[in-house]
Amino acid sequence: MTAPFDILTRIAERGPALRLAEQKVAQVILEDVAAAAAASINELARKAGVSEASVTRLAKALGCRDVRDLKLRLAQATAVGSRFLPSGAAHAGGAHEPAAPATLADRIHADAVAALDVNRKLIDPERIEAAARLLRDARMVYAFGMGGGSTMLADEACQRLARLGHPAASYHDALLQKMMAATLVRDDVVLAFSASGNVPEMLASCEIAREYGAKLIAVTALGSPLAACADVLLPVRTLETDFIFMPSASRYAMLFVLDVLATQLALLRQDQSQERLRRIKYVLDDHRGTHADSRQPLGD
Repeated sequence: MTAPFDILTRIAERGPALRLAEQKVAQVILEDVAAAAAASINELARKAGVSEASVTRLAKALGCRDVRDLKLRLAQATAVGSRFLPSGAAHAGGAHEPAAPATLADRIHADAVAALDVNRKLIDPERIEAAARLLRDARMVYAFGMGGGSTMLADEACQRLARLGHPAASYHDALLQKMMAATLVRDDVVLAFSASGNVPEMLASCEIAREYGAKLIAVTALGSPLAACADVLLPVRTLETDFIFMPSASRYAMLFVLDVLATQLALLRQDQSQERLRRIKYVLDDHRGTHADSRQPLGD
C-alpha cells in the first residue's frame, strides 16, 4: 500500500521550485481546493491560463501518477472539512458555520492570524537561508515596493537591514526604481515586494537590474511574472476577504517573511549582529535615559 502524503503541504513546499506555468496551476488549486478537486484538467488549465500539459507536469512534479491521482488527493484533502482549509471561512455554511467575531478588533485579528497560519506553510528554510546569504554578501541592497503594503515593506526592509550594518535603500517611484536599477552591478541585490507580482513598472525595474547582473529576491505570489524572474523566490499567499473596508491582510504575510529573513540574516553573522544591536541599545539608552535592562524596542 502506498504511503499517503499531504498534497497541500507538497504544493507549499515545492511551489517555489516549480516552473512558472506549474506555479500558476498551484495557485489556482490553493485558492479553492474543493473546486480544483472537482474541476476537469481543461478547467484547471483555463483558470490558470496555461496548457493542459502544464497541469499534467504539475501532477508529476508533486509526486502524483497523473492528474486523476492529483484530483483524488485534493479530494482527500477536502474531506477533513472546509473549516480546516485556508478557504474554509469563505465557503463554510450550514448549521456548523462558526459564529462571526464578536467585535471589529476580533475580526481583524482573526484575518491576520489566518494569513500568518497559511503563509507559515510556505516558508522554506533553505530558500530563506539562500536569500539571507545573498543579502549578507551584497555590496548594496535595494528594496523595491509599489502600492500600499509593498511600499511599507520596502521601507521596513531598509530599516531592518540598516540596523544590522548592511547598506540598504528603498525606492517606490517607478522612474527612480528604473534609474537606480540601471546603476546596479553584480554585487548588488534587489529585494522586491509585491503581493500580486504583476506590477508592470516594478517588473521593468527588476528586469533592468538583472540585465546588469544584480540578484533578485522576490517576496511575491507563486506563478506571478515577478516570481518567474527571481533568483530566490520567497512566496506569499494573499487571503483577501469580502470585508472590503479592512486593509489588505497580505501585509501580514509579507511582514512575516521579512521578519524570518532578517532574523536569518542576523544569525549568519551572529557576533557581528549582536555587536551592532548592542551599540544601538547603548545609544538609545543614553538618548532616552533608560537603564540597561530596559526592553524598549531598538528604534521602532
